[in-house]
Amino acid sequence: MPQPTLDPLTARWRPEFPGLERSVYMNTCSLGQLSRRSMDGMQRFQEQWLSYGASAWYELWLGEMTDARARFARLVNAQPHEIAILPSVGVALSVIGSSLDFSARPEVVVTEMDFPTIPYQWMARREEGAQLRLLPSPDRVQVPLESFAQAIGPRTALVATTHVFFTSGWVQDIAAISALAHTAGALCLVDGYQAAGQILVDVKAADVDVYISGGLKWLLGGPGIVFMYVREELIPQLHPTTTGWFAAKDMFKFNPERFEMAEDARRFEPGTPAVAAVYAANSGLSIIEEIGVAAIRARTAELDADLIRRLAAAGLQPRLPAQMARHAGIVMLPVENPSAAVKALKERGIIIDYRPGALRLSPYFYNTETENQLLVNAIVEVLNG
Repeated sequence: MPQPTLDPLTARWRPEFPGLERSVYMNTCSLGQLSRRSMDGMQRFQEQWLSYGASAWYELWLGEMTDARARFARLVNAQPHEIAILPSVGVALSVIGSSLDFSARPEVVVTEMDFPTIPYQWMARREEGAQLRLLPSPDRVQVPLESFAQAIGPRTALVATTHVFFTSGWVQDIAAISALAHTAGALCLVDGYQAAGQILVDVKAADVDVYISGGLKWLLGGPGIVFMYVREELIPQLHPTTTGWFAAKDMFKFNPERFEMAEDARRFEPGTPAVAAVYAANSGLSIIEEIGVAAIRARTAELDADLIRRLAAAGLQPRLPAQMARHAGIVMLPVENPSAAVKALKERGIIIDYRPGALRLSPYFYNTETENQLLVNAIVEVLNG
C-alpha cells in the first residue's frame, strides 16, 4: 500500500527529531521534542567546559547567552536589552512580584484558566498586601474580554494572564487586555509559554509590559530556561528585591559595599544560569527562526483541523472554542479517568498528556496526518476497553 506523501515542511524537519522514531508523540504542549541540533548544542557546552574550564564563562558562555537573548527578542519583536534569562516562570514572576508596591493598588487580576503558577504567586504575596481577583470561565475554554473590563479598575496593580490557555488552546486578545490594564493605570504581564514558537508574537503591537516564555514546549529548547521581555521604558522603574549578582550593573567587580542594578533587563536575572539549558534553548530557537513562525502556525493548524475531523469521525467530541481562528495547538478530549487512558496509550507507543477530566493532544509541525489517525484509533481502542 503506498505511503501518504508528507507535507514538505514536515518531511524536511522530521528527521531532525530522532525521538519521533520511537513513538507517536503528540505532547509538545508539555515538552517539545529533542532535536539533533539541541543535542549538538549541549555536547558543545560540555566540550567547552572540558577544554576551557572557568574561562569558558568569559570567552564563550556569556556570548551564548547574548545570542539567545537576541534570538528570542527577534521572535517576539523586542530588543535584546529588553530580554532577561531566568530558570522558570515561577522565578520570573517572583522577580516581577518583588518589584511591585501593593499599598495603593493591591489587586492582581488573573483567570481560572491560567496555569496555577500565576495565581499562586500573588496568593503567596498576601502578607505584602496583594489581593487576588480570579476571573471565572463560563465554558472552560475562554474568559470573555468583558470580564477583564469589569474587573480592572483603580485598585488594580497588575493584570497577569496567559496568551494561550493550557487546557483549551484559546488564544487571548492580549492587546485588548493590555489596553484595558493601561487605561486603568495598571501593568499587564503575559505568560506566553503555550504561544511563543507556535503562533506569531509581537510584544510591541500588543503593548504588553512583561511577556514570558521558555524552551520547554513549542520553542524546542527543553527545561530550565525562560526568557522574559520587559518593556524598555518600564525597566528603570522596577527594582526587584528577589535578586543576585547577575543583576548588578558590573557584576565582575564583586563589590559587596554597593549594589547598582543593571540598566537593562539583566537586572531581572537573579543568579548564575543553567548554561547547558541556554545552549539547548538557543539551538531550539534557531530551528524556529529558520522555519518561521508563520509556516509553523499554518502547518500546526492543518494538523489540528485534521485531528479534530478524525476525532469527530470516530464519534469523539473534543472541547473546542466556537471561534476556531482563536484556537492554537491544544485539543482537549473529555474522558473519564484520563490518567489511566494516558498510561494505556503509552503502552501502545502513543505519548500524550492529560489534565483534569480530559486528554490533552498537541500535534506540532513535525507530526503527520498518519499519526493523527494512529492516535485516534488508539484512543478509541482504549476507551472501548
